[in-house]
Amino acid sequence: MKALVQGLLADAAARALPDIEIPANVHVERTKDAAHGDFASNLAMQLTKAARRNPREIAQAIVDAMPADDTIARVEIAGPGFLNFFLNPNAFRRTIETVLDSGSAYGRSDIGGGDKVLIEFVSANPTGPLHVGHGRGAAVGDVLARLYDASGWSVTREFYYNDAGVQIDNLTTSVAARCAGLTPADADWPEAGYRGEYLADVAAAYLAGETVTADDREVTATADATDHGAIREFAVAYLRREQDEDLRAFGVVFDNYALESALYADGRVEATVEALVAAGHTYEADGALWLKTTDYDDDKDRVMRKAEGGYTYFVPDLAYHRAKWERGFGRAINEQGADHHGTIARVRAGLQALDIGIPAGWPDYILHQMVTVMRAGEEVKLSKRAGSYVTLRDLIDEVGRDATRYFLVARKPDSQQTFDIDLARSQSEDNPVYYIQYAHARICAVFRQADEQDLAWQRDDADLTQLTSEHEQRLITTLSRYPEVVAAAAEESAVQAIPHYLRDLADAFHSYYNAQKFLDGDTGLRNARLTLVAATRQVLANGLIDLLGISAPERM
Repeated sequence: MKALVQGLLADAAARALPDIEIPANVHVERTKDAAHGDFASNLAMQLTKAARRNPREIAQAIVDAMPADDTIARVEIAGPGFLNFFLNPNAFRRTIETVLDSGSAYGRSDIGGGDKVLIEFVSANPTGPLHVGHGRGAAVGDVLARLYDASGWSVTREFYYNDAGVQIDNLTTSVAARCAGLTPADADWPEAGYRGEYLADVAAAYLAGETVTADDREVTATADATDHGAIREFAVAYLRREQDEDLRAFGVVFDNYALESALYADGRVEATVEALVAAGHTYEADGALWLKTTDYDDDKDRVMRKAEGGYTYFVPDLAYHRAKWERGFGRAINEQGADHHGTIARVRAGLQALDIGIPAGWPDYILHQMVTVMRAGEEVKLSKRAGSYVTLRDLIDEVGRDATRYFLVARKPDSQQTFDIDLARSQSEDNPVYYIQYAHARICAVFRQADEQDLAWQRDDADLTQLTSEHEQRLITTLSRYPEVVAAAAEESAVQAIPHYLRDLADAFHSYYNAQKFLDGDTGLRNARLTLVAATRQVLANGLIDLLGISAPERM
């Protein structure tokens, strides 16, 4: 509907002002007050400078040039030159037909034109179970990928494992200590060792000689408690497999897994450093190799190779992102925790310094804030298994996958989040995921009742012109907004827009349900109401299943 108005407006403006360049994407927005029409545009005011005319004069010229279309009932000029569009009620009713004809494709578009986008998310160190913060990143990243897919992009989901460095060394010594029979309570426990009970499982599996498969590798334990190299390889594979199992239970699947260790093994880290040196953007000082990131708006230069040897952690990040660019991803998005904020400037600066055509501001970042888990009004801080945090699996076991996914994307990622377990488990309208799913189940129940009363829905006999009540108009208008919401959510990386929209749609339906008996009235009216709620069921399913990865139950 919005696109149709934009097209008519752009056409009229081009006719009225043939010598003026009209913006490629004419600004049109839905009005908040029905007295101002259904859509409004400030295009006339935007063109004032170029046309050198009064904006109301421009607005009138555009109105006079407006092509005839039965979608538009009338166009009014308001204030300094706003164009207010009043749509024919039948135009909105056609939305119902469009929804049902499109089915699961309603809301999808080809805005992305098939261009490639890589979305990297979760990317947890393989040192322990995924915590609830990783869960938020998983939910946000997965829904974002679904939004881009729905908007016509060719999406690749990628998980980057930091399987090299100090944290993996600490994991190795921790598992080795468990293999030796030590526990965190013992005086000889490694000072920087991990303390979670899950390490006992890793050690037991290693000593039993088990074989684990993690994406690209199969590792069989040697059971040699003194072989730190073997312990390291097995522990990383074991925890990678466990993290992948948790993510699958969460409905998240990746297309690719990238490993930091592979960047060293393939020579990419060394080649990236050599390229930066050759480009003239490095210097030696105090025995270390520095990158002149201040040339690219970083607040200070960054050490690449330490004086004592070895690269700092952002160097493999540069090599990894260089590989993303060389793989043809002109658009790349990193969904990470807010603690990664400090790495953004240096990674972007390093990529600019490579002088290989990477644009400023690449890649894009979405940073999520921490999650506080509450039960009975008190914060839940610990998992028995992890020892120091609440795991994603804990949350799924407590409230289920659907509620966990919904709540973790329901707020803007950059806002602090409180996850109320009691609310997520409640079966009431206060629980938004229950409220939305119940709307879908209620509609399914309506159709079962129709069949039981031999009043089966006949779409061809629906007289949609009889859908004139306030509740029906609200529901139809809400349905018409869905494609706009999906497109805007993808463009703005606003995953929270989808749960908010579905809550609005469910509320519109529940209000209609409470005010109207759908199976009363003549045949044309009854089938019109059933057609409307069938369209509502379709959009609820599209949003829940396709975009949020949540079930749309038929009974509750």
